[in-house]
Amino acid sequence: MLNATVDGGIGHLELDRPEVRNAINRELCEVMGRTLDEWAARDDVRAVVISGAGGKAFAAGADIAELKERTHKESFLAWTQRLLQKVEDFPRPTIAALDGYALGGGLELALACDLRVAAKTAKVGLPEVTLGIYPSAGGSWRLPRIVGLGRAKELVFTGRIVAAEEASRWGLFESLVEADALSEAKRIAGLIAANAPLAVQVAKVSLNALARREAAAPVEWLGQALLFDSEEKRARMTAFLEKKSKK
Repeated sequence: MLNATVDGGIGHLELDRPEVRNAINRELCEVMGRTLDEWAARDDVRAVVISGAGGKAFAAGADIAELKERTHKESFLAWTQRLLQKVEDFPRPTIAALDGYALGGGLELALACDLRVAAKTAKVGLPEVTLGIYPSAGGSWRLPRIVGLGRAKELVFTGRIVAAEEASRWGLFESLVEADALSEAKRIAGLIAANAPLAVQVAKVSLNALARREAAAPVEWLGQALLFDSEEKRARMTAFLEKKSKK
C-alpha cells in the first residue's frame, strides 16, 4: 500500500496500489500520515519525494468504491484533507514526482507538496464534478494560488484531463522532463538535503505564510533571527570565508 524508505537524507513515499492506479483510500491516508509524523521527528530526513508505483499513475484520485458509500458524517472526518495539510506543513520540503495520471485527490496531493516534477507523459485533472462532487481536499484553493484563478476555474468546472506540457505552461510544475520524473525529483531533493536543514525549514514556514496570505514579513524576520544564532550558520559561513581567502 505504501513503501517508505530513507536514503541519503531523502525520504521516499511510494503509493503502492497499482491495481487501482494508486487510488487514495482511508487506509492509505492513515498509513502515510503516521509515516510523516515519524519522519518529522527524524533529523536525517531532509526532504521527501512522493511517487506512485507501476508507472501508469501518480494517483488516479480517491478510491471511488469507497467514496460512493461515504456519508456526510464520514466526510466531515476529513481523512484526505488532514493528510494533505500534514504534507503541506511537513517541516522539510516535499516533492511530487508525477509519472502517468494525477487526477482528483492525486493531483490535490501533488498540489500540497512544495514542488512538482512531471514527465511529459503525465496527465492531470480535477474531474470531481463529473462524479457529482467537487475538489475538496485543497484543490479549490491550492490550485488557484499556483496557476491563477481563471485556469483553476476552467479545470474544475470542465473536469477535463490536461496533458503535462499544457499544464506546465500554466506553471503547475517546477520541472518537466522527458521521462522518469522520480529520478529528477530525487536529484532536486539531493540539492535540498545538502543545505542547512534548519535554514530550509524556516524558509518553508516563511514561504507557506506568504502563500496563505498570512503575516509573512514577521515570520521572515523571526526565522532569520533564529538562524543567526545557529551553530550551522557559523560553521558554513566560516567555511565559505576560509575557502574564499585561499583563492
